[in-house]
Amino acid sequence: MLDRSRIREGSDGPRALRDSVAFGRRIEALGYHRFWVSEHHSVPGVAGSAPTVLAAAVAAATSTIRVGTGGVMLPNHQPLVVAEQFGVLESLFPGRIDMGLGRSVGFTDGIRKALGRDKQDAADFPGQLAELLGYFTGTQTAHPRVHAHPAEGLRIPVFVLATGQGARVAARAGLPLVIAAVRGEDAMLRAIEEYRRDFRPSAWGERPYVVLSGTVAVAETTREAHELLLPEAWSTAYSRTHGEFPPLAPVERILTTAMTERERALFEEARQGQLYGAADEVAAGLQNLLARSEADEFLVTTSTYDREALLDSYTRLARLLGLTGEPPAV
Repeated sequence: MLDRSRIREGSDGPRALRDSVAFGRRIEALGYHRFWVSEHHSVPGVAGSAPTVLAAAVAAATSTIRVGTGGVMLPNHQPLVVAEQFGVLESLFPGRIDMGLGRSVGFTDGIRKALGRDKQDAADFPGQLAELLGYFTGTQTAHPRVHAHPAEGLRIPVFVLATGQGARVAARAGLPLVIAAVRGEDAMLRAIEEYRRDFRPSAWGERPYVVLSGTVAVAETTREAHELLLPEAWSTAYSRTHGEFPPLAPVERILTTAMTERERALFEEARQGQLYGAADEVAAGLQNLLARSEADEFLVTTSTYDREALLDSYTRLARLLGLTGEPPAV
C-alpha cells in the first residue's frame, strides 16, 4: 500500500506523519507486503515531503514489512544524495527497503524555483537514473572518482513510476514498472505491452515486472465503500479549481457541499476508475483487472477522512486476498 500522509480537517501535518507511522504497523500486522510513502512539496493537504526520512521512521517502527518510496521524484534531487540516503536506509534495515522513483518536478513554478529545478530537469530522467544506479554498482561515469557510501555494492529493489515516458525508461533500464490503473485502461494496457516488449534484462531485473496502482475501497455495502472515496475526490476537484490541494474533509460535509458546474464535473471525473464495493464486488473487479494486465502486484493508494474506516477497508481487503493477521489495537 501507499500512504501519502494526508492531512485531515481539524488536524495538522505532524499528526498526519505520526498517523502514517502508526498505520504502517497496523498494515504490517494485516500481512501486506509493502508500505510505501510519497513525496510532495508545499502541498497544504499532504505532509509527506521527505519520503526517505519518513520511510526510516516507518521501518524503525515495523519489523517485517518492506518499506519504500512511491516515490522519490528524482529530478528534484542530486542522484548522489539519493543513493547515499537509500544506502543508509538499506544499511539500517537490510532486506526491507524499496526504492521507487518518479520523474515529476515541483507542482508550480514557485516550488520548482525553491527546489532549484525547472521543467526541463524531468527530461534528463534517464540520465539521472543511470547515474543513480551507477552509484550502487560503482560504475557511474558522470563524476569520476566519486563514490556513494554506504550505497556502493548494495542491491535495493528499484521501481520506476510510469508518468509520461516512464514505462519506456523502465523497460530500457531493466527495472520494474509501477503504473496507474485509475483511468484509461486501454492506454494502460498498451503501455504495459510496450514495456514488456521493450524490456532489456539488467542487473536489476531479469524479466518485466509490473505493479498496478489504484484506489480500492471495501466496506459492508457498496454505498459505504463509495462514500469512503468522496473526501479524496473532492480534494482533487478543489485543487483543480482553486490551485490548492486541501486537507481531507468529512464525508458528511462533502455530501452537503454546493458545487459549481465545473467542480461537479471534476469531482465526478476524480471518481472514475476506482474499485469499490462489498468484498465480492472488489474481488471480481481485482480478478478481472489483474487477469487483463497480468500484473505481478497491486499497489493500493486509497485515502479517506476517517482513518479507522480506512483501516477497516484494508482489513476487509486483506481477508478477501487471503492475507493473515489482524490489525493491532490502537
